[in-house]
Amino acid sequence: MLRRALLCLALAALVRAGAAAPEEEDHVLVLHKGNFEEALAAHKYLLVEFYAPWCGHCKALAPEYAKAAGKLKAEGSEIRLAKVDATEESDLAQQYGVRGYPTIKFFKNGDTASPKEYTGDVESDFAKQFLLAAEAIDDIPFGITSSSDVFSKYQLDKDGVVLFKKFDEGRNNFEGEITKEKLLDFVKHNQLPLVIEFTEQTAPKIFGGEIKTHILLFLPKSVSDYDGKLSNFKKAAESFKGKILFIFIDSDHTDNQRILEFFGLKKEECPAVRLITLEEEMTKYKPESDELTAEKITEFCHRFLEGKIKPHLMSQELPEDWDKQPVKVLVGKNFEEVAFDEKKNVFVEFYAPWCGHCKQLAPIWDKLGETYKDHENIVIAKMDSTANEVEAVKVHSFPTLKFFPASADRTVIDYNGERTLDGFKKFLESGGQDGAGDDDDLEDLEEAEEPDLEEDDDQKAVKDEL
Repeated sequence: MLRRALLCLALAALVRAGAAAPEEEDHVLVLHKGNFEEALAAHKYLLVEFYAPWCGHCKALAPEYAKAAGKLKAEGSEIRLAKVDATEESDLAQQYGVRGYPTIKFFKNGDTASPKEYTGDVESDFAKQFLLAAEAIDDIPFGITSSSDVFSKYQLDKDGVVLFKKFDEGRNNFEGEITKEKLLDFVKHNQLPLVIEFTEQTAPKIFGGEIKTHILLFLPKSVSDYDGKLSNFKKAAESFKGKILFIFIDSDHTDNQRILEFFGLKKEECPAVRLITLEEEMTKYKPESDELTAEKITEFCHRFLEGKIKPHLMSQELPEDWDKQPVKVLVGKNFEEVAFDEKKNVFVEFYAPWCGHCKQLAPIWDKLGETYKDHENIVIAKMDSTANEVEAVKVHSFPTLKFFPASADRTVIDYNGERTLDGFKKFLESGGQDGAGDDDDLEDLEEAEEPDLEEDDDQKAVKDEL
């Protein structure tokens, strides 16, 4: 077992003035008999690894050792990391009692008489799991200490793992069985603030994290009682750590307008709260109350986790002339009534106003509407899916074409045939058979249509982020 602790330490940056360093490999000082004393004199704190090139444990340690060395050097720390090939420098190895690999010694103020040795069992499962976890995480420095001063400063009386951070509670102590998976979960669970602001810098951590349920507070920084509203949000977040990620967004910021549009919000409607699940299907939820108290936000989150909140589906207002043209206009509010009319066969284009392929399809779709405008049971329709959402259909690309045959079974058939007038007519005359796509065909279609999202940078960014 380790006699001391394996700590996730962010070591404080210190400014130092030092002598010219020996040769370096990946920021690790390469020492030998000829420069060892010079290095001790030049560096107040020197951590030296005595290794053997063929040693498996040494090879496993090397990437993390180099990463820590680079971090300390970049911060201007007084602590430097070094290494000695003990198979080549046998005199140094003998002088410092090296009997196995790797052996790590800590030299302070050039004291060669009694350097502190890290005496942990590098073959213990504890150490192996810690190193495996360290290898899996690139953006958080991992460190090892056996310093009594560190134990005393951070009030530790036994071996353990601690995550230090510069927000919220400042630190988290790991508890339980040490395994790579549990250590990774521990770090992921605690590495983000309880409440995090959405910015270009934080977006990768927000959307790349393990928590796929996000609640967003759209809060303009110009609003009165900004601090009070944010405080309420933070108070509510305390009950949902690890379950729901709490994010606040400056709704006045120009770069965030596409996010508001995605949720169907206008600047004048903010402050406002929305919740979204980022699973295979993105689903949005809206609180029943507009109150932004900690109690109301907490109640909303509890009800969501209990499955008592229905998805929030956007809808435009129904135009008065929605059925006056050959191509009928559908919105969220009239979709069910029209598409699932048991006596009508309804062919619907789900489009985006900015989509180039949708614009190319528009005149053909209008001709299709003209063709069937007087047909007793065929309806040609369209719906702007950037402003309207329906529970029965999830749109992943534009245009998406779906057929709703006259039936009480609520059947939905995907169209994957030629996007020509003749292709559409054959499909309709065959009762939705000629040109119908199976699931695999639909996936290919969606992937092929992906470039459509590049028609507008803002729309692409919304999809990428949300």
